[in-house]
Amino acid sequence: MATIDKSLPNEVRNTIEIENPAASTEEIVDVQESIPSTENTEITPTADGGVEINFDPGAFSQGESVNHFDNLAELLPEDILGQLGSELYQNFLDYKTSRQDWEQTYTQGLDLLGFKYDQRTEPFQGASGATHPVLAEAVTQFQALAYKELLPSDGPVRTQIIGNSSREKEDQAIRVRDFMN
Repeated sequence: MATIDKSLPNEVRNTIEIENPAASTEEIVDVQESIPSTENTEITPTADGGVEINFDPGAFSQGESVNHFDNLAELLPEDILGQLGSELYQNFLDYKTSRQDWEQTYTQGLDLLGFKYDQRTEPFQGASGATHPVLAEAVTQFQALAYKELLPSDGPVRTQIIGNSSREKEDQAIRVRDFMN
């Protein structure tokens, strides 16, 4: 049977497990030296009793204080800005490509409904391109009528007792209706 570790996921453990218990003290000192030092760490208490820990306090010291609403493009180096810009542009292109099928289907649907936004030149420049909205009217009417049936005010589930009615069956019908609504 497997053992299950029941420790909390955010539990801080300050122990170091050593595979070889006969390890020399020099090896233990090497492990302790790999832990970051707190000499260059800035610890600032907050009003709610917590602390803010800054491991590199001089990283963004530009001579003036950094405000939350400052423009990050003015604070970041050019090489980081170039990488971020390239990544954001690539993400935009990927998103646009992924929704291309949806856009095409949506446009075709509007064309089939008679909604075409064209610049008319026949019989003259700027002529009206009005179309008869019968199909659009039918879609709107169907949605209005189906909405009442699909989402009634007393909930989408109706119960009916078939056969002899008893208190137990009525209670069960009420429970099912209340659960589904």
